[in-house]
Amino acid sequence: MVGYDPKPDGRNNTKFQVAVAGSVSGLVTRALISPFDVIKIRFQLQHERLSRSDPNAKYHGILQASRQILQEEGPTAFWKGHVPAQILSIGYGAVQVYNTLRHAVGTMYRSEGPQVFYKGLAPTLIAIFPYAGLQFSCYSSLKHLYKWAIPAEGKKNENLQNLLCGSGAGVISKTLTYPLDLFKKRLQVGGFEHARAAFGQVRKYKGLMDCAKQVLQKEGALGFFKGLSPSLLKAALSTGFMFFSYEFFCNVFHCMNRTASQR
Repeated sequence: MVGYDPKPDGRNNTKFQVAVAGSVSGLVTRALISPFDVIKIRFQLQHERLSRSDPNAKYHGILQASRQILQEEGPTAFWKGHVPAQILSIGYGAVQVYNTLRHAVGTMYRSEGPQVFYKGLAPTLIAIFPYAGLQFSCYSSLKHLYKWAIPAEGKKNENLQNLLCGSGAGVISKTLTYPLDLFKKRLQVGGFEHARAAFGQVRKYKGLMDCAKQVLQKEGALGFFKGLSPSLLKAALSTGFMFFSYEFFCNVFHCMNRTASQR
């Protein structure tokens, strides 16, 4: 997993084993947190307030949105877009295997050209470096804090430590960079306004600054944080599970290497 090195903890994993541990942890984590991602994106793209008091709002809470999606679209709806997300998570580029994804790529390219695949790139590039940096620095800091705060007898369960510290790191980093994620989603769906007409309000954005300006003017400062609650659940679970499973598989490989060296 880029940015995190297990060797300072005394493990002798090879680079290949570290890569495998990172890929498997990404695959497992992505599958587990996909429903939260779906709900978060629906909240982000809803221009109406996330409130029961707004009669035009389709969604107004996590439980309500979950029930409505389940009733209208079935359980598989919580894993929509899961295939390309998994490809991104595990770094496996066999796009041609997946007919649905291939059809979507072809349709988007024919309708808007190659630039369609780079909508929302600006906020993505702005957010990716501070998010990754915050995630790993917070994880490291929380691990030190955990070791300082927890008595020696409570430190034996490293899996719990990794899960709690990873979750905390995910919540902190996601909250600080969340508005950029919302801008990215709004810009990425540009060009599909006709498909959203029955869903609620429709807006067009000229770019990152125009998107930020319109959100502030029409939705207020809280509009920058629409979908934050499912996003934080997702961030806590995904980062927690990611570090937990990554550390778990690194430990498995370390035990295997130690056993092999003793033969």
